[in-house]
Amino acid sequence: MEVKTKSLLDNMIGVGDMVLLEPLSEESFIENLRKRFDHNEIYTYIGSVVISVNPYKSMLIYTPERVEEYRNRNFYELSPHIYALADEAYRSLRDQDKDQCILITGESGAGKTEASKLVMSYVAAVCGKGQEVNKVKEQLLQSNPVLEAFGNAKTVRNDNSSRFGKYMDIEFDFKGDPLGGVISNYLLEKSRVVKQPRGERNFHIFYQLLSGASDDTLKKLKLDRDFSKYNYLSLDSAVVNGLDDATNFRTVRNAMQIVGFMEDEVQSVLELVAAVLKLGNIEFKPESRCNGTDESRVKDKNDLKEMCELLGIEQSVLERAFSYRTVEAKMEKVSTTLNVAQAYYARDALAKNLYSRLFSWIVNRINESIKAQAKTRHKVMGVLDIYGFEIFEDNSFEQFIINYCNEKLQQIFIELTLREEQEEYVREGIEWTNIEYFNNAIICDLIENHQNGILAMLDEECLRPGTVTDETFLDKLNMICAEHQHFESRLSKNSKFLNDHSLPHCCFRIQHYAGKVLYRVEGFVDKNNDLLYRDLSQAMYKANHTLIKHLFPEGNPAKVNLKRPPTAGFQFKASVGTLMRNLQTKNPNYIRCIKPNDKKAPHIFTESLVCHQVRYLGLMENVRVRRAGYAFRQAYEPCLERYKMLCKRTWPHWRGPAREGVEMLMADLQVPAEEFSYGRSKIFIRNPRTLFFLEERRRQCLQDLATLIQKIYRGWKCRTHFLLLKKSQIVVAAWYRRYAQQKKYEKIKSATTVVQSYTRGWQARKLLRELKHQKRCEEAVTTIAAYWHGTQARMELRRLKQEVRNKHAVTVIWAYWQGTKARRELRRLKEEAKRKHAVAVIWAYWKGLKVRREYRKFFRANAGKKIYDFTIQRIMQKYFLGLKRTLPSMSPVDKNWPARPYVFLDGVHTELRRIFHLWRCKKYKSKFTEEKKAVYEEKLEASELFKDKKSLYPSSVSQPFKGDYLEISKNPKYQKLNSSFDEKVLLADVVNKINRANGKGTTRILLLTKKNVVLADQKTGQVKASVPLPDLTSVSVSTQNDGFFALRLKEGSASAVKGDFLLSSEHLIETITKLHHIGSTASDREQLNVDISDEFLVQFKQDKVCVKFIQVAPKNGNSVSCKRKNNRLLEVTVPASA
Repeated sequence: MEVKTKSLLDNMIGVGDMVLLEPLSEESFIENLRKRFDHNEIYTYIGSVVISVNPYKSMLIYTPERVEEYRNRNFYELSPHIYALADEAYRSLRDQDKDQCILITGESGAGKTEASKLVMSYVAAVCGKGQEVNKVKEQLLQSNPVLEAFGNAKTVRNDNSSRFGKYMDIEFDFKGDPLGGVISNYLLEKSRVVKQPRGERNFHIFYQLLSGASDDTLKKLKLDRDFSKYNYLSLDSAVVNGLDDATNFRTVRNAMQIVGFMEDEVQSVLELVAAVLKLGNIEFKPESRCNGTDESRVKDKNDLKEMCELLGIEQSVLERAFSYRTVEAKMEKVSTTLNVAQAYYARDALAKNLYSRLFSWIVNRINESIKAQAKTRHKVMGVLDIYGFEIFEDNSFEQFIINYCNEKLQQIFIELTLREEQEEYVREGIEWTNIEYFNNAIICDLIENHQNGILAMLDEECLRPGTVTDETFLDKLNMICAEHQHFESRLSKNSKFLNDHSLPHCCFRIQHYAGKVLYRVEGFVDKNNDLLYRDLSQAMYKANHTLIKHLFPEGNPAKVNLKRPPTAGFQFKASVGTLMRNLQTKNPNYIRCIKPNDKKAPHIFTESLVCHQVRYLGLMENVRVRRAGYAFRQAYEPCLERYKMLCKRTWPHWRGPAREGVEMLMADLQVPAEEFSYGRSKIFIRNPRTLFFLEERRRQCLQDLATLIQKIYRGWKCRTHFLLLKKSQIVVAAWYRRYAQQKKYEKIKSATTVVQSYTRGWQARKLLRELKHQKRCEEAVTTIAAYWHGTQARMELRRLKQEVRNKHAVTVIWAYWQGTKARRELRRLKEEAKRKHAVAVIWAYWKGLKVRREYRKFFRANAGKKIYDFTIQRIMQKYFLGLKRTLPSMSPVDKNWPARPYVFLDGVHTELRRIFHLWRCKKYKSKFTEEKKAVYEEKLEASELFKDKKSLYPSSVSQPFKGDYLEISKNPKYQKLNSSFDEKVLLADVVNKINRANGKGTTRILLLTKKNVVLADQKTGQVKASVPLPDLTSVSVSTQNDGFFALRLKEGSASAVKGDFLLSSEHLIETITKLHHIGSTASDREQLNVDISDEFLVQFKQDKVCVKFIQVAPKNGNSVSCKRKNNRLLEVTVPASA
């Protein structure tokens, strides 16, 4: 879907291009910036120059959709944006084969670094794709975090202020795809390494290293996380809100890896950073010599020693370099001592040079990785991110150098802008008129002149023999520059010193293009000298550290150069000259960054601060140069497309050439001829009022067109609605007629169907009557015949039934007779059987009576006892048979027993239960071997020791005590170890010996015999410690579910020299049970004590350490761990059991 965009002139908030500002004044300029800033419009144009006001907040104007919106669009086609300038520069480079440069200037905190990132990210987004291209883009983008870490710092104006100037040349191929790049750095503020103003920090890398590096890394670098331990780190601003130093350190490490740094190179860089921190902690004390002179000595040599170990330097060599200075003149060497002040100066000079050279090495190393590999000619886009003009309360050498650079940039800006204007006029065939402007070449000459320039005189003063001070340098300036119109001092003719008391004696003032700046000469000579004693260079060269040797090549004794090194001013002047020559060969694009307030807060616009920046950035001068000729120019096609509705002959479509259409348009509008000119491809408008006149006419015409469009649309809408209603009425009528005819047809069809049905019914009934009459006749004949045949059959049936009745009567009578005879016989037989049975019964009763009479006299005396005994015997027999069927199992732990059937059997029942339990215990015991019996005795002893006391005990109950877990007698690996013992090994297991230093475990073999406890190395089998059991006093364990235990040794014994043993075993219950069992069975020593507590003391050599057990909530994959909290505490964390 096409993105709807807003033109530069559509719905403007204020004026999008300052060239069109009317009236033009400093107040209206700042008011226009404020109005746009209040509506989140942070970008404004001055022709092709972009003004960027730092919003101090995140804004949704840098999305991928916005990138596509500005891609391949005309510069003035959309609202002002930094993407428009980046796209214009990239398309000019890609399509017109013109090398480009983007100059980003502004004071600290104005957003220069972010602007350079946005330009690079836009170019990376719109150029080609591919694996190699993406790799190059990633390396170019990832170079920023590395350079920011080592070159940026927190200042009172900016939390991420660039303390160096950066110029990057990005190289492209003929398709516009990036091939690589080259980075140049200018004037790193290395004085920040040793001293920072109040409220500011040192470079980011120091804080990132201490906050984000791992403990092992800091240990290798001999560093501590506490910022207060380092003299070079300011403490009042060590922590910055919004800056996560630990996360940024990981980002820098990752970026260095992407850019191409090897791991050993990263380690070398971190070692040098650590060495700078250690260097700042070296302090000196005075010491008097016998000849009366003072010399310096290092107070505490610990930091010096650690620094020398990091860099591989002999401590004595570096210590001597801090105490003595060797001066060489031709064939002579003179060694002089350094006092304390000179020693501190040498220390700080070494720190500044070490860090500055390291930064330059990092830049060169990045260049090696990102440089283009192809040898063909490349298209180049340069991005310059450099400090803006600086005017502080106290301005020194750094501000002088920075302002000199800005003077040169202003000079080239005016020259290139005028040249670009002139070239466009010539290209379009417009007559060029000279433009009057302030040429700051006279100021640049005051500073850089080879004979009488300030830098030349400063170098001359630094190289002059004799006493050289800042005051002598100022005297020389007063003598040579006194009559210069842009130079002022108390002794110059321009200062008016009789009335001007704001100019101190030790200062001078220069009238820059951006205003007057007062410079204090204090420190000019020292900072320009930037002197590093040769003794320190030679000491650094002697280091075993390869990077240090590379950073100090002048320390090579074989290449001694007595020539004085170039001064800082000379080096910077040469760098600026090279930069200016580079920029002269490229098409310039400008981004002017402005800081709206000093509070670094959004929605605050301080007019005085913005006015100050507008002045020293020369923005008003820029607008005047741009407006000196024609204020606005536009190609004929977009101009005609925008304003064609103002003329009836060009609206709505113009069929001829665009220029003729524009000419007809301007003639119809009667615009004065002196207000515009026709170029070859553009129309040039001289005064902004003419453009605003066109815009106002266009706005009115658009309103009229909108009214006309609305009228036509409403008529079309009503007409369309009427036609729709008419069409609908025809459809409805057609449908109704169809419905009526269908109803009429259905009614006729229904009536016809009724008539047909009645006719068919009458015919059917008539035929039915005829068929019924015919059928009755036929049925009557059949019925008569059936009745006749039935009569004949019934007569025959009656005859046959009569015959059957007669025969049945005879049979029945005979059966009754036979039954009567049988019943009579049965009664007779029954009577006879009754008589026989009665006789037998009577005889039996008689015999019984006789027997009872015979034995009655014997039976009466003990009949009750016999009946009782017989009853008891039957009950007991029944009880025992029931008990036999319900006996419990033979397991001794089975407590089941049948219920008691009778109360009087209570004693017998209990006794039988006891006898049965003893009997099955005897049976169970008879199956035990001696080994099994010993194991159960140990299990019983473990129960007495640990049951309900230690959480680990329940899990050990089901595990048999194996003893020899290593099979030491069978394993050939431990054959030598096994042969060194005469007695039997009762326990062989792998344990962890806990180290007091870090709480980590070392694997050992634990062997237990009846006389000794032995610890041996698992790999070699070598005995590490052997403790006689009499020297063992007690064993300490926790109540938790862990395997830690401490063997407490008898004080004064030979085994207690190294202290107690803290061990960890997976078979803790078995190990301590066997130790306790051996102690309880031995008659020659006391029984071993087992202490169960979650906190106990362990003796390590001369110190007692507390071992504390803490229960924590269980997590995925966590286990028992031991960590050292301090020198007196080991903390064991045990996961809580579910």
